[in-house]
Amino acid sequence: QVQLVESGGGLVQPGGSLRLSCAASGIIFGIYTMGWYRQAPGKQRELVARISSGGNTNYADSVKGRFTISRDNSKRTVELQMNTLKPEDTAIYYCNADLQKWNYWGQGTHVTVSS
Repeated sequence: QVQLVESGGGLVQPGGSLRLSCAASGIIFGIYTMGWYRQAPGKQRELVARISSGGNTNYADSVKGRFTISRDNSKRTVELQMNTLKPEDTAIYYCNADLQKWNYWGQGTHVTVSS
């Protein structure tokens, strides 16, 4: 059974930082592309950042320079360091594991950026 469990969300003031973590089980973690997506109220889910099995990363333009994705294959985790948070970063953040036809999602963690 595949499980992706996110943690680290919460309420933060504008300009603050949060670190999200996703723990994976039930998959051969090291061969999957891991990603973080988000969905704001009334909007479609969008890619935030992803990291390939080889460590290549790509980011949404809106978070470049502020967010950093990393993975630890030995711990089977992927993390998203979010700095200089803005109110528009408010969303549910989802962890994703992708390998061609195999694609899995976590339940999501809420991030609220507000003063």
